[in-house]
Amino acid sequence: MKNIIKISYRNLKRNSRRTFLTASLITLGVIFVLVYSALAGSFKSYMVGQITDSMLGHIQIHKKGYVASVDNLPLDKNLNAKQIEKIENILKNSDLIESYSFRIKFGAMFSNFVSSTNIRLNGITPDNEMKTLPLLQQRVKEFEGTLAKNEILVPELLAKGMKVKKGDTIVLVANNKNGSVNGINLKIAGVVEQISGPGGRDGYIHIDDARKILRIKGVEVSEIVVRLKDVSMLEKAMKQFKPITEMMNKNGKPAFEVHPWTKLSPFFNIIKMLDLMNNSIKIILISIVLISILNVMIMSVYERIKEIGTISAMGTPPSTIVKLFLAEGLMLGVLGAVIGTIISMVIIKVLEVAEISYSFGRQSDLLLRPVISISEVLSVGAIVIVISIIASISPARKASKLDPVEALRTN
Repeated sequence: MKNIIKISYRNLKRNSRRTFLTASLITLGVIFVLVYSALAGSFKSYMVGQITDSMLGHIQIHKKGYVASVDNLPLDKNLNAKQIEKIENILKNSDLIESYSFRIKFGAMFSNFVSSTNIRLNGITPDNEMKTLPLLQQRVKEFEGTLAKNEILVPELLAKGMKVKKGDTIVLVANNKNGSVNGINLKIAGVVEQISGPGGRDGYIHIDDARKILRIKGVEVSEIVVRLKDVSMLEKAMKQFKPITEMMNKNGKPAFEVHPWTKLSPFFNIIKMLDLMNNSIKIILISIVLISILNVMIMSVYERIKEIGTISAMGTPPSTIVKLFLAEGLMLGVLGAVIGTIISMVIIKVLEVAEISYSFGRQSDLLLRPVISISEVLSVGAIVIVISIIASISPARKASKLDPVEALRTN
């Protein structure tokens, strides 16, 4: 095998120009794929971070049927104290959870004493909410500290439409689940910047104020929002929380439902589209490598017919000839993959150090942070090497089947 590698190396070196051009084409393909994957990874990380760290959390737990009717913000599907206790027993025993927060979600009438409009609200426990959604506070303009009782964070679109600002006093009027109407005065503590997606236009008040206006006695929440220590452990966490979905109510039906953020946000479809584009780019890379190696190997067979005939006449078995050509293809693939990976890592590092900014929707001055995993790098390298070997099989078999007598007669 050592001799086969040496001979294959000499054959590639003998045709250095063609070897260089082929390896360069493979290298460019690897660079294109890895740099694109890193840039797409940066955009995906930003999107996932904005969605999970400022609105949804990683996982949400509700009473069965709540999500299906969430547009109506049903108060009759809130979790009661006993149900919350059962769920908390499982959450507290999980080593995957960083924090979790309770919310009461409801709709109300918002009045600035001149005009009124509808508003969606989240009653929150401020400290727990900020731990679970670390980017939420960044969305609130002119807001420091924590949300206190008798204060409200108003969505930006509503603040502009109603011409209210920080420090103004407003009135909230809401119906509880029994149809009783109640109202409270609140002071605007900040304005929440708009962001696309579910919950992107919601306002926030203290959970005690939510209980007050809805006249809720005791403990009752609409949903439990969970933040994991690592979002990549989402599938493992969903399996760990399976006992929650298996709990039954008095009628013998599932009492709760557990949803990952991927099932709650339409943006997950965009992320899947990015993954599809990434796979398409890999297919293009495969095509480049396949055509390049195939072309080189076929040319090599035709140029070396007499050489192949000579070594065949000397008693070299066809299997050894096949190995010679496969080794050449393998070397070209390894060379292109290694050089392409090194250059890609340098480019990615330069982009990271350069701190290039870009805009997305209403967000501006976002830093481009190329992200690529080791597994992605290894998978691209493996694809290149495997396809290089596959592309060499047909020319190698053709060379091994040459008749030594006919090969030596060739001019």
